[in-house]
Amino acid sequence: MSELLGAAEIRAIATSLGVSPTKKLGQNFVIDPNTIRKIVAVAKLTGKETVVEIGPGLGSLTLGLFEVVDNVIAVEIDNKMAQAIEQTVGSKVVGKNFQLVHADALKVKELPSNPDALVANLPYNISVPVLLHFLEHFPTIRSGVVLVQAEVAHRLAAIPGSKVYGSPSVKLAWYAKSNLAGNVGRNVFWPAPNVDSALVYFKKRETALGDEALRKITFAIIDDAFLHRRKTLRQAIATFAGSPALAEELLIRAGISASARGEDLSILDFVAIAKATN
Repeated sequence: MSELLGAAEIRAIATSLGVSPTKKLGQNFVIDPNTIRKIVAVAKLTGKETVVEIGPGLGSLTLGLFEVVDNVIAVEIDNKMAQAIEQTVGSKVVGKNFQLVHADALKVKELPSNPDALVANLPYNISVPVLLHFLEHFPTIRSGVVLVQAEVAHRLAAIPGSKVYGSPSVKLAWYAKSNLAGNVGRNVFWPAPNVDSALVYFKKRETALGDEALRKITFAIIDDAFLHRRKTLRQAIATFAGSPALAEELLIRAGISASARGEDLSILDFVAIAKATN
């Protein structure tokens, strides 16, 4: 088992490069090797995958991934962090395939090769958008694990009827089944965040729920349903349908009660509504 970066080495690398984590980019680096290995273990990698990592920072998780797999693609927006990750991997990893994409993860639509898994300590300020972006644009991703704020983790893994069930829960469910996979304490980060963190594991559905056209319609309905989550669906999706009366007709065709609310519906229910628009 290789040597991973500890707190002292991470700070030393940062100092030598004149870099520091920024709130603007939502950067909180994991400085505990045991936590890194926990994240990698939760990902259930076989070793044959090409893994895409988002926001690798100084390379802590990247080195942990290379203990299991041979191919890692890292997407990093920060110039100095990109320099740091190349130096770290270059000095510590031998005989592995590392590819760095220096870009904004929310704008990346092509990668050097097709990823099979996504494993990342996601920047707190873009965690949900970037996860959904990668699942949309890289259909070869079959599974993954993300480290996010605990509040966000619970939203992503929530089930219908839960108080925290919302748009992120349903949209992730379009692509994959997910579950909470463990808590991560604040003291393993540098800088220590003011919130708790947690892991979410997801595994892609064996059969897609529909094509891209159906996904867009479904997501539009989801957006309206949760924009007005206290309203009944008859009112909440009235703008999408054209009027409350048309919304009710649409819901009847889908077999959904017009008096239900978005928080009551599963992804399959939202897909049924979207299909009823045809």
